[in-house]
Amino acid sequence: MPLSWYAIRSKPNKEEFLAGQLKASEIKIFFPVLRVKPVNPRSRKIRPYFPGYLFVQVDLDVINVSDLRWMPGASSLVSFDGEPASVPDLLIDALKKHVDHHNKTFQNKRKNFETGDVVMIEDGPFAGHEAVFDINISGEDRVRVLLNLLTGRQMPIEIEGRQIRRMKRR
Repeated sequence: MPLSWYAIRSKPNKEEFLAGQLKASEIKIFFPVLRVKPVNPRSRKIRPYFPGYLFVQVDLDVINVSDLRWMPGASSLVSFDGEPASVPDLLIDALKKHVDHHNKTFQNKRKNFETGDVVMIEDGPFAGHEAVFDINISGEDRVRVLLNLLTGRQMPIEIEGRQIRRMKRR
């Protein structure tokens, strides 16, 4: 049997521990995590994309299913009718691209804006409009921008920080 990807279920909140155990056993893993901005600055800055699950690439003729099931931190291999269900390589590749894109976008969105920066609103009801960055709002990732109206007035609106990007300076 060739190498295939399988989803393995971890015990509650033991995804990182299980990932370490699998790596120590020299098993190739994919543990998709998303970068997040917690409200509490001491909280975790990453979250599992699939809480309670990881992906392992193994040859089940070489590594026994029971070895994976009884690994510290593991609960079971995802199976249907008692047969481990393989995950297509294309799906794993698509997940990797999606998670990488999210994390890169998150990094770019976290760049500090300065009052007066011209920004483009990329999402939501004001998508496609230019605005002027005003301030970061405490708590969640919210910002206030000044939207130019047809009347020439600037109206302050509050949106999520991920909805804006800095316009390139001309």
